[in-house]
Formats: sequence, C-alpha cells, structure tokens
Amino acid sequence: MSSASGEPGDRPVTARRPTRTVGVTVMFLLAGLLFGTSASLARERPPVGSVNDLPSLITARDSQVRELTERAEELREEVSVLQAAVDTSQTRQLNRAADTLAPAVGLGPVEGPAVQVTLDDAGYSLDTLPEGYSVDDVVVHQQDLQGVINALWAGGAEAMMVQDQRVIATSSVQCVGNTLYLQGRVYSPPYTVTAVGDPDAMLAALEEDPTVSTYRDWAELIGLGYAVTELGSMEMPAYAGSLRPQYATPVELPGEVEEIDSTRND
Repeated sequence: MSSASGEPGDRPVTARRPTRTVGVTVMFLLAGLLFGTSASLARERPPVGSVNDLPSLITARDSQVRELTERAEELREEVSVLQAAVDTSQTRQLNRAADTLAPAVGLGPVEGPAVQVTLDDAGYSLDTLPEGYSVDDVVVHQQDLQGVINALWAGGAEAMMVQDQRVIATSSVQCVGNTLYLQGRVYSPPYTVTAVGDPDAMLAALEEDPTVSTYRDWAELIGLGYAVTELGSMEMPAYAGSLRPQYATPVELPGEVEEIDSTRND
C-alpha cells in the first residue's frame, strides 16, 4: 500500500512487466524464423535428377535404354560368332528351327508389302482451343494408338513397328503425359504404326474397327491427324527388345524338330 503522508520514505508503487513476456517474444521470433525458412524451401525447385523431376528422369532413362540396346546388339553378334565356332549337326538343326520360327515371333527381319498409319495431335494451344472442347479432346491418347495396333493385328499383320521400333505381341504401348513410352524409349507425336502383311485385309480391318472409327470421326470434327499410306514392299528389322521366357517344352533330338510348344514371353 502507498502512504498519503508524503514522507520521503514513501514511494509510489510501479507495476513490474512479468518476466515471462521475454520468453513469449523469443518464441514468436523462433516461430517466424521457422515459417520463413519453410516458405523459402517450398519455393525452391527440386534438384535435377530427383524423384520429383519426372521429365529429367525419363530423359535419363531413355538415354540409358539406347545405350543398353546398342550393347545388347553387340552381344548378340558375339553370340552368333561363338555359335558358328562350335557349330555341329545338332546345333545346325536347332538353328534352322529357330530361324524358321524367328520371323513369326519377331526375332527375325520380315519383308513384304506394308501399310503405315500416322496419328497426330490437332495442334491447338490454350488460346486457340475451340469453345466447348478440352485439351484431352485434341490430342492422341493411348487407346487411339492401341486401337490402330489391334486393328492391324486383326487384319493379319505379320510384323509391326511403332515409330522406329519393331514390336511383338507382348509389347506394351503406354502414354506418359503427351508422350509415348515404348520399350524404355520416349517419343512425341506424330506417331506412326507400320505393318507388313496383306494391305487389303489390313485396310479393311482399320475401316471396320470401332475404336479407329471413333478416332476418325474426331479427326474430321476437331482436326486430329489421321493418315493411311500404302508403302509397297519394305524390310522390317527384327525385334531388339528383351525376351524373358516363362516356360517352354524341350525338343527331342536327333530327328526333325516337330514342335516347340507353349513358349510365352513377357
């Protein structure tokens, strides 16, 4: 209590600031520092080559696959040289059987009349996109490309290439964004599918296929690219990808190889 006597010993009472105020101030400063650091880190782009940098990762893998494909071809040539060095009547017989089967399963080159189908995006930008349509309406999708491939197989295609790669029945055609991912390599449109076989049968299959027919309707409506060309006779290279047999039936020797039964590849 303060005294009203006015004596020198009497002093007015002054309220002290609680000491915990200093602690609260320090906490606010630390919190602000943490928030500022988090915001700064959030604005930074992930380093090139990180898991989040998908385009760079795909480009790097594409280059790696090209190098491995070239190396695989070199190893195949070495194997051929070694096989020739140990050639016997038994290995010659097996090689003849393998050579007979190779074109049918994609492991040998094929020559004959060919048909090529080209698919392409409509070429619109966000500024020129027609009213009422979305970006998905004016680009080539995986199902469009797969529809053409399936129609050509159904039309009796003996061999097929997508872009510059020979494909077989187990090849997987996938789209990653607006690009094509095929057997470890990346392609941008336009996409080409080339097939060797009876041209009339393959052209008829393209006309009758419902998926391809729907794509043609959209092509006429919105300007998607669709072109079919008869190429005449051409030689198609062998499949250069990897094969992983899951099971096989052994053949009996000596004697003619009558049947190689039930061989499936991934």
